[in-house]
Amino acid sequence: MNSSPLPNGRLVPDSQSWNSSGSDEDLDVEPGPGPHGGVLEFGGVLSKWTNYIHGWQDRWVVLKNNTLSYYKSQDEREYGCRGSLCLSKAVITPHEFDECRMDISVNDSVWYLRAQDPEHRNQWIDSIEQHRAESGYGSESSLRRHGSMLSLTSATSGYSATSTSSFKKGHSLREKLAEMETFRDILCRQVDTLQKYFDGCSDAVTRDELQRDKIIEDDEDGFPNTRSDGDFLHNNNGSKEKLFQCLSHKGINGIDFKGEAITFKATTAGILATLSHCIDLMVKREDSWQKRLDKEMEKRRRVEEAYKSALSELKKKSHFGGPDYEEGPNSLINEDEFFDAVEAALDRHDKIEEQSQCEKSRIQRSSSVPSGDVFSSVGSHRFAEKPPSRPSSPSSSAVAFLPSLHEHRFSAEVQEMVQNHMTYSLQDVGGDANWQLVVEEGEMKVYRREVEENGIVLDPLKATHSVKGVTGHEVCHYFWDTDVRNDWETTVENFNIVETLSDNAVIIYQTHKRVWPASQRDVLYLSAIRKIVANNENDPDTWLVCNFSVEHENAQPNNRCVRAKINVAMICQTLVSPPEGDKEISRDNILCKITYVANVNPGGWAPASVLRAVAKREYPKFLKRFTSYVQEKTSGKPILF
Repeated sequence: MNSSPLPNGRLVPDSQSWNSSGSDEDLDVEPGPGPHGGVLEFGGVLSKWTNYIHGWQDRWVVLKNNTLSYYKSQDEREYGCRGSLCLSKAVITPHEFDECRMDISVNDSVWYLRAQDPEHRNQWIDSIEQHRAESGYGSESSLRRHGSMLSLTSATSGYSATSTSSFKKGHSLREKLAEMETFRDILCRQVDTLQKYFDGCSDAVTRDELQRDKIIEDDEDGFPNTRSDGDFLHNNNGSKEKLFQCLSHKGINGIDFKGEAITFKATTAGILATLSHCIDLMVKREDSWQKRLDKEMEKRRRVEEAYKSALSELKKKSHFGGPDYEEGPNSLINEDEFFDAVEAALDRHDKIEEQSQCEKSRIQRSSSVPSGDVFSSVGSHRFAEKPPSRPSSPSSSAVAFLPSLHEHRFSAEVQEMVQNHMTYSLQDVGGDANWQLVVEEGEMKVYRREVEENGIVLDPLKATHSVKGVTGHEVCHYFWDTDVRNDWETTVENFNIVETLSDNAVIIYQTHKRVWPASQRDVLYLSAIRKIVANNENDPDTWLVCNFSVEHENAQPNNRCVRAKINVAMICQTLVSPPEGDKEISRDNILCKITYVANVNPGGWAPASVLRAVAKREYPKFLKRFTSYVQEKTSGKPILF
C-alpha cells in the first residue's frame, strides 16, 4: 500500500495540507471557487476494484473539473492518470450492503470504489455531488438530498401532476364528509332545542304545582266566600276564572314538532345517502388501486425478466467478475454458477501446470548438466549423510539423522502439536470418530468429518496412503523444505520465510493463487519437522511435519486476502522388508506409510457444497502429485532413513 499524507479516503483540497496532529480541521473549509473561478480540486486514497485476480488496490483518486481520475499513487501523478470518468452523466450508487463502497458508472464503464469507513464514503459522495452542482451538473440524488422531488416541483409550479390527480380523486369524498359534518350539526341543534323545551316544561310543571298548593291553602283560611266549581273559581262579584290561568308559564316558546320531524327525516336520509355515496367512492377507489396493483405486478414481472436478461448479458461483458460476484452471502452469483466457475478455474490451473511440467521435463532431458539433488552423493544439504552400508535395523540407522532441537519461543506450542498428532491423528477412523470415506483410489483413502461453524465449513480431513521406494524421512523432508516448495506445490502464488526459529522450525507466510469467484487466501504458519523414535525396537520410527497457524508482528493481515487458519500434519513411517541373502537394502524393500491430516478454516464465506467438492477433488490430486514427485526425486539416489 502506497503511503500518503492523508488517511485512507480523506478529501482535502490540493492547496491545503494535512496538519501534523492528524486532525480533520483542514477538512472544515467548504469547497468553493478556486482562484480562477473553477472548482477546487480534491484528492484522497480509495480502494479500487481492479480485476478478479488482484482484487482491491489502493489508488489516489482526484476530483477536478467535473472529472474523476485515479493514479497508482500520489507520487505518480506526474506520470499521468490511469483512468478518468466524466461526471456529467455518471450515476453514483452507494452499495446496498457494503457501507464503505460506492459504484460510479458511465454507460458500460463501472468503477467500484471503497473508502476506509462509511463516513469517508459519504464525504466523497457529498463532495462529488457538490462538485457537479458547482460545475453546472446536478443529479437527481442531489435534489433529493435537499428535499423531495414533489416538494421541489410544487415550489415551482404550484402543484405537481401527481398531487393534482390525487386531489381530484379525493375531492368528492372530502365533499361528502363535509356534508355529513353539516348534517351532524343540524341533528345536534335539533337535540339541543328539544332538550331545552323538555327542561322548560319540567320547570313549569314544578312551579304550577307549588302555586296550586298555595292557592288552596289561602282559600281555606282567608277566602270563605269563594268556592271551587270544577276547574273554575267563583269570585265575590260572581265572575269565574280558570283555576291556573294566572300560573301558565309564559317563558316556554311553542315548538313546531311536525317541522322538526320533517327536518330529522331529511337529515337522516341525507346521512344515509352520503354514506352510500362514500361507499361507492371507496369501491371505485379500490377498483382503481387494484388496477394499479395489477399494472405494477405486470411491470415488476417485466422488470424481473429484463433483470435476468441484463444479468446474462452482463456476464458476457468485461466487468463481469466484479466485486459483486465475489464469494459472500450477498454474492450475485448463485451456488451452481459459483461451483462451475471454481471448477473452470481449477481446470485452467491444472492445464497450465501440466504444460509447465512438460516444459520442465523437456528442458531436463535436453540438458546435460546434473541436477545436483540434495540427496546425491555430493549433496551439501544439512540432512544429507551417507547411510551405513547395511543398517542392522531402521531404528538404529535413523537415529543418526535426528535433527538438532533448538529451543525457541514456540517450542512449547510445537511440542503440544506434535503430541496431539501422535495421539489423535494416528487413531483408527472407525468407531465413534464419524469419519466418512469420500475417496478410495488404490492404496489411498480420504476421509472427512462434516463440521460447520457460523456457516463456514471446517471439515477435518484425513488421508492414508502407502508409497513404495521412499522413506518417511524423505517424504517429510520434501514436504518441509522450502527450497523445493515450488517444484511440487501448484496452489501457492508466493511465499517467504518470516523467521527461522531453529534448523527444524520456521515461520512462513504464503499467499495462494486466486480461484475466482472465491477470494484470495493467505496463511501465516509455523512449520516444524520432527523425528519421534519408537519405544519398541520392533516398531518403526515416525517422521512428522506439522504446520499450524501463528501470529507474527512482521506479517500483518493483507487487505487483499482472506486470512485462513490451518493445522496440517504429514506423518510418515518407513516399513522395511528384509532383502534376500546378503543383498543391500534397496528401494524395492521399503514402503512409506503416510497419514495426512488437515484442519482448515477458510476464514470467509463460500458455499459449503463447493468447499466440500473442491476438497474432495484437490486433496487426492495433491497426495498423488506430491508422492510421485518424491519418488521421482529419490529414484536412483542413496536411501535416506
